[in-house]
Amino acid sequence: MAKSKSKTPRTIIHLECIECRFNIEKRSNGVSRYSSTKNRKNSSARIELRKFCTYCNTRTVHKETK
Repeated sequence: MAKSKSKTPRTIIHLECIECRFNIEKRSNGVSRYSSTKNRKNSSARIELRKFCTYCNTRTVHKETK
């Protein structure tokens, strides 16, 4: 049986490390990315979370990308 479409306003978002993007002298050539879901009705602004970045090897701020 086919799965019906969800009626909740949740959408998939991608979070990207801002330290990896703007830091020239880092230990490797990569950018840490996480995926999560967000409710558009409750939080319409862009999300910023502190997550662990494997390239920076520390907890950094991850911002929502387009």
